[in-house]
Amino acid sequence: MQSGRARTKAWVLEFEPAQAKRPDPLMGWAGSGDTRRQVHLSFDTRDEAVAYAKRYGIAFQIREARETTRRIKSYASNFAADRKEPWSH
Repeated sequence: MQSGRARTKAWVLEFEPAQAKRPDPLMGWAGSGDTRRQVHLSFDTRDEAVAYAKRYGIAFQIREARETTRRIKSYASNFAADRKEPWSH
């Protein structure tokens, strides 16, 4: 599977959960009464996100995205004669 990198440059403000999830007695699904978990605010730049958090008194921590290494290969390389099988470790 190959994942694209579209829309990965935005800065996102996510709230920490205020309470732990618990199973619903009727349905058994995990949930909580904390609705702030559903809020995700996107910003174009890091400075905009920090300014918003400071303006509204929201405690924040910044986590930089990890740079991923991409292994470019063609579809035909899946059928190469010298291909190492993933299950033959």
